[in-house]
Amino acid sequence: MALIIQKFGGTSVGSVERINAVADKVIRTRKQGHDVVVVVSAMSGETDRLLALANDIAHRPDRRELDVLLATGEQVTIALLAIALREKGQDAVSFTGGQVRILTDSAHTKARIMDIDAARVRKALSKGRVVVVAGFQGIDADGNITTLGRGGSDTTAVAMAAALKADECDVYTDVDGVYTADPRIVPEANRLKRISYEEMLEMASLGSKVLQIRSVEFAGKYHVPLRVLSSFQDGPGTLITDEDKEMEQALISGIAHAKDEAKLTIMGVPDRPGIAYTILGPIADANIEVDMIVQNVGADNSTDLTFTVHRNDYDRAMEILQKTCREIGARGVTGDKRIVKISIVGVGMRSHAGIASRMFKALADEGINIQMISTSEIKVSVVVDEKYLELGVRALHSAFGLEKGANGAG
Repeated sequence: MALIIQKFGGTSVGSVERINAVADKVIRTRKQGHDVVVVVSAMSGETDRLLALANDIAHRPDRRELDVLLATGEQVTIALLAIALREKGQDAVSFTGGQVRILTDSAHTKARIMDIDAARVRKALSKGRVVVVAGFQGIDADGNITTLGRGGSDTTAVAMAAALKADECDVYTDVDGVYTADPRIVPEANRLKRISYEEMLEMASLGSKVLQIRSVEFAGKYHVPLRVLSSFQDGPGTLITDEDKEMEQALISGIAHAKDEAKLTIMGVPDRPGIAYTILGPIADANIEVDMIVQNVGADNSTDLTFTVHRNDYDRAMEILQKTCREIGARGVTGDKRIVKISIVGVGMRSHAGIASRMFKALADEGINIQMISTSEIKVSVVVDEKYLELGVRALHSAFGLEKGANGAG
């Protein structure tokens, strides 16, 4: 008998009808002879509704009380699903994060899981019950309710799977797996049968919104087999697991893109030790995350430094950079909010030369100018004008033969 963790997101439990459909899916898994722990999110829109209520009362609601409020969303879902399961003849019990004892640090609204005491869950499973656990939440050492941030239910599910040494963690979403590219941009994109933790981590960080990054990190650290499935149609989904020899045959697993990028350049900077910190230190102090960085040194011993940030941080970053420009006597600051990042990802890059040049040629053949380049062992990212997003993604998808069902796609 296998132990399966099943996680259902907000759209999957967004109505009574959908909760009943989830209950039917859980019962089918149970009838196959498996023990089941279900982790659920709040019903779709509920967290936003609760957040809006708090913001109507206070400009900056107290974070501890905000966690108390937001955790109620999942409490509603676990109770309704347990009621639905019992109504259909399946014994079930619901637990909040605190009742399970999902222990977190005390960083309210963005807590991290430290430990899980799964004894209570094991006891319920031994009695033949389906256990329904609230995702997104836990308690700190002082017994305060905490929440894990957006997408935190994915992390709860993987952490439960690690604590219980589950055979598999199935994450049900509104898509039926991980694709070689966004099917809305590339209609012929293929669903991958499997992908490594490392590749999925890159895809998630580069713009693929299928899974929360922290959940993939957790799965990789504890070697939890993770499967992405559709809540609304049957199918094998995509298995995220350890890298194997079969994967190494694939050059590229997928094309990821991020629309919400912006670029800033400070020009004519004196080229001296510590200047990069002088420029980027105040950006970091403002809690603005910098992604790609390019520095060019000119013949006159001055340098231009270009970096990218999230588009939401552009105005604040520009304000800080202009102040820095005046302080260090740089020539000026420019910026561009009309850029996007396109990335190719694949473990096959480790053992194959020429991948980057093939990428650059495919973009050049379409007349797409590359503004910035960033590489790692298994990815190459480029920044281009936003008007070339769809053309660029399609060109790369075709250049690497991803539409042919290669690379473990199915």
